[in-house]
Amino acid sequence: MRKITLLALATATLLVAACNTVEGVGKDVKSAGDTVAKTADSAK
Repeated sequence: MRKITLLALATATLLVAACNTVEGVGKDVKSAGDTVAKTADSAK
């Protein structure tokens, strides 16, 4: 579980750092949320 959380956090950090606009932030946050949800589903 700790590895999953770390991976999700690292992904979110990279996505947020890569965005340049407000629209980009929204897309990055959505993508990070999707990643966390997929990771949680696969850990069940």
